[in-house]
Amino acid sequence: MATALPHPRSDTRRLHVDVSGAVQGVGFRPFVWTLAKERDLAGWVLNDEAGVRIEVEGPADQLDDFLTGLQTRAPALARVDEVTARPCDITGETGFEIRKSERRSTANTLVTPDAATCPDCLSDMFDPANRRHLYPFTNCTHCGPRYTITRDLPYDRAQTSMAPFDMCPSCQAEYEDPADRRFHAQPNACTECGPQLSMAPAEIAEHVRAGRIVALKGLGGFHLIVDACNAAAVDRLRQRKRRDGKPFAVMVAGLPSARLFADIDPVETDALTSHASPIVICRAREEAGLAHGISNGLPSVGLMLPYTPVHHLLFHALCGAPDGTDWMDAPQPVALVMTSANPGGEPLVIGNDEAERRLATIADVIVTHDRDILIRCDDSVVRVINGAPAYLRRARGATPEPIRLPHAIRPTLALGAHLKTSVCVTRGDEAVLSQHIGDLDTQATRAFFRETVSHLLEIMEVQPERVACDLHPDFFSTRFAEETDLPIVRVQHHHAHIAAVAAEHGIDAPVIGLALDGFGLGTDSRSSWGGELLSVDGPHFERLGGFAPLLQPGGDRAAREPWRMGAAALHTLARGDEIETRFQQHEGAGLLAAMLERKLNTPETSSAGRLFDAACGLLGVKPIAASEGDAPMALEALARTPRILKNGWTVEPDGTLNLLPLLDALTELDPVAGAELFHGTLAAALCDWTLPHVRAMDGPARVLASGGCLQNSVLAEALKRELSQHGIDLLLPRRAPANDGGLSLGQAWIAGKMALEEITQEEECHVPGPAC
Repeated sequence: MATALPHPRSDTRRLHVDVSGAVQGVGFRPFVWTLAKERDLAGWVLNDEAGVRIEVEGPADQLDDFLTGLQTRAPALARVDEVTARPCDITGETGFEIRKSERRSTANTLVTPDAATCPDCLSDMFDPANRRHLYPFTNCTHCGPRYTITRDLPYDRAQTSMAPFDMCPSCQAEYEDPADRRFHAQPNACTECGPQLSMAPAEIAEHVRAGRIVALKGLGGFHLIVDACNAAAVDRLRQRKRRDGKPFAVMVAGLPSARLFADIDPVETDALTSHASPIVICRAREEAGLAHGISNGLPSVGLMLPYTPVHHLLFHALCGAPDGTDWMDAPQPVALVMTSANPGGEPLVIGNDEAERRLATIADVIVTHDRDILIRCDDSVVRVINGAPAYLRRARGATPEPIRLPHAIRPTLALGAHLKTSVCVTRGDEAVLSQHIGDLDTQATRAFFRETVSHLLEIMEVQPERVACDLHPDFFSTRFAEETDLPIVRVQHHHAHIAAVAAEHGIDAPVIGLALDGFGLGTDSRSSWGGELLSVDGPHFERLGGFAPLLQPGGDRAAREPWRMGAAALHTLARGDEIETRFQQHEGAGLLAAMLERKLNTPETSSAGRLFDAACGLLGVKPIAASEGDAPMALEALARTPRILKNGWTVEPDGTLNLLPLLDALTELDPVAGAELFHGTLAAALCDWTLPHVRAMDGPARVLASGGCLQNSVLAEALKRELSQHGIDLLLPRRAPANDGGLSLGQAWIAGKMALEEITQEEECHVPGPAC
């Protein structure tokens, strides 16, 4: 491992170098070793609790080139946040070595996310002369499982589910050779010594061809698989899984194959082919051959590419087992539903015995392997909004990649709300969002929630000083916060939405925010908010206005039956006498009209989500929703060219945004015209609503917007256009979801800022004078 140096030059120096970021478990030390060897530099490199530590000695010009190379030539999975160098004493060493890891205090690094199979490993797998030919667990330092197989730090094999597999001499030699790309690849294995699949890919392919439902163990859990072009198989899967109307994700053999099924733009291409390999929402091609039950009439399809060796081997078998890898670069008319293996509303299945118990009534065939999944982690979902990718669900491939905060805050645990839950832990200026947990309705999901909190705190080695939660007292996450012995910071739901955008974009200044979602408890502990204009300054906020309230007949039931919100709109328009006739096909329409008149079980809401439902109800778009968001997604799909209704809204003196004129106009329109008028007018109204407040602010002209309604690309793009005409930037969530999956980030940022304020006030109070 050593290389001889030439005679010392007069400009020889020695530097101590620290590298922070995602630099462990990604081949960074052998990269440093190679970089030093190429420049005839002496010294050593090792992993420590802060990242990677280096001492390097040699001519000044070569050292400068070495430091540049650390950032510009880093391995594909590495993320270099900072490189710091300081002079140290010259030792006269004549070689460069990789030393054993050191651990002196609390860790300041993280396991990297799981990464899709790299091209080099694919070449190994499909080379008949290679010892890993067709091996379904091939990986190296540039790809493969990380987070989902790691029990604890440091990231060494003994701390992973690869511990039971002793490497054979050939794998051990690769593992110990700094010049090999499998140097210290903790999941390194081969056919002789590694995990094994319970069924050959060719046999799995036969079951898929026969229309059977296959449960296949993957990286972060099991998938349920059927032929996506087999309508009967897709319908049977939906029925057995008790899956509501939500679309299924589809996996295809490669990017050329994806283009058979969808129109894919360059940003979507980059997302699909990234190391994270998420599901990407694309516009489906008509007559592409996918079963109708995949997306249930929506014009989009969630596509992903194979990201494990098993996936590639399955497609290889389905495509006729061609030679080499060229088949991946040719369009293949094979598509598979690849959906999470879990009964409706329950966490993802990860264990072999668990699969036999929980999936027996869903899957016809269950395929396992003998490497344990330690961490449940669903597939991430991405959509391109306003020209850039945004997470709709953040999980595999993204977790536990930290989000950098504008500055360090005190260690905080934040617990999200109730729906689409994630938790967040902060350490210094890093915020780590957990993988998607889901809705906290069942005991199983609540157990997963507890499991996730415990694991995230453990791998980050953080002892939180406070816990942040939602204002709602009945959420399980709130009750969990109350079980801890930590000081509790209760954060208003929509304040957290805007704070999450500020944290992600590194904004530490007052901002104007639009929070548009389905529900959040107001500060009076009884009001239902959801269409909010806020002024936010760190831990403080002011409600500048809200949507004019609508009645919500039947409470939460109105969110599942948009015709009810349509009836509520008619009532508010003083057209209640039309409800029974207009909605006569719905049982109880006359009774509903009476309920609205007498205000029985009709709580008020300012929710933007319920405004969307009212529009859907009036236009007859999905009057009974198959799932949450089903009707608004159908409404969005109808809108091609948003139009603005003149005088379609008013802004009241108290800041209320009243969109009744728009709802009134929708009663006379067909669904397509109505969808276009609704989206365009709503965007123009939001711009008009925010304009005076943005202009009154010091600093950059910008609006931060979040909440589930901002995952509607038609609305987001129309709003961006409207604001840009006035020189105002629109900032949306990108790395954290706009829905409630990003709330915990905002909660953590608010709680952390609050702690800093308290420390400042306490310090000021120790100064003698009137302030005390």
